[in-house]
Amino acid sequence: MMQHTNVQSSKLFKVIILALMGTISLLLFILNFPVLPGFGYLKIDFSDIPALVAALIFSPLAGVIVEAIKNLLYLAIGGGEPVGVTSNFLAGVMFIVPAAFLYHKHKNMKSIVFGLIIGTIIMTIGMSILNYLVFLPIYAWFMGMEQMKIESVKWYTVMAGILPFNVIKGIIVGALFVPVFIKMRRWIEQKQADVL
Repeated sequence: MMQHTNVQSSKLFKVIILALMGTISLLLFILNFPVLPGFGYLKIDFSDIPALVAALIFSPLAGVIVEAIKNLLYLAIGGGEPVGVTSNFLAGVMFIVPAAFLYHKHKNMKSIVFGLIIGTIIMTIGMSILNYLVFLPIYAWFMGMEQMKIESVKWYTVMAGILPFNVIKGIIVGALFVPVFIKMRRWIEQKQADVL
């Protein structure tokens, strides 16, 4: 009976943390800013940080769930359109999963830093390919961005906009997350122990 109660309270704790992290993530998502001249629609935000925290406490999947909660809430409040929201979700997943995976494997600071670097590389390459092959053509065909039908414009958008943007985003968010993790490390490890 005691075991059953512990499992239930552990599940409830997990749901509360994921919902809380998803909501904080949404608020951080709304506070965004452009970084590249000429690409004002590419904006950096810090909404991946709560997803990273959840992924470190529980599992990479928990981080994916927080990313999903954030993007679904953003869509629900009319903050974006499905293509942009899908793009943000996939970018977030590519960024946080390697860091969380390596952290759970090695449980040290080096694995966090290395994971964030790998996540940045995967996100940069993955989003460049996805934008070139999927997202920019969708914008061209269904959302009135006629210029994206021109191959050279599409190529320029990826190479001069999307690729450097994701590198900058990964560096900025990663650089901010490392001190956050150092400050929260004991709390994260305590929560991991509570879950176990």
